[in-house]
Amino acid sequence: MYRTSRITLLAIAAAVLTLALSSVATAGPLQATAGVRDANAIESPLLEKLNATRRSHGLPALRRSGALARAAADHARAMGQRGFFSHSSADGTSAAARIRRYYRGSAVGETILWRSPDIGAAQAISTWLNSPPHRAILLSRGYRDVGFAAVRVENAGGAYGNRSVTIIVADFGAR
Repeated sequence: MYRTSRITLLAIAAAVLTLALSSVATAGPLQATAGVRDANAIESPLLEKLNATRRSHGLPALRRSGALARAAADHARAMGQRGFFSHSSADGTSAAARIRRYYRGSAVGETILWRSPDIGAAQAISTWLNSPPHRAILLSRGYRDVGFAAVRVENAGGAYGNRSVTIIVADFGAR
């Protein structure tokens, strides 16, 4: 009886392991990647709304930076593909170190947000302004450049609970 129970337990363990591995293979990054698409239409309105807000506070307008936009886009896509939401990269790299791979500046900063299913430029800026740490970044005199990226993810896993979401990243810098 002991031998039969052990064989049965081994068979059950093998079946569970096979199911677990097949679900990892089908629910991993490849599945999420297929649902990630750029939502670039919001980027110009974001810059317009942010600069209007800065002008109303007596601050200079920020310039669009291609390098910061690439840093933001890569991070937004990674979060959508891998189902995490953090300033740090999935591998633990800090936001500052990640941004500096693209942009050589004396100062860098970042704001991120996500909403389900969509968010507009005015709502994004308002959301950030209502958060003291994000407000400080948006209204900092120290930044001169900005890059925005937005992605739309259908059935985003992980932190997004399998919802359709829009993820926005704004990376800031000064040379």
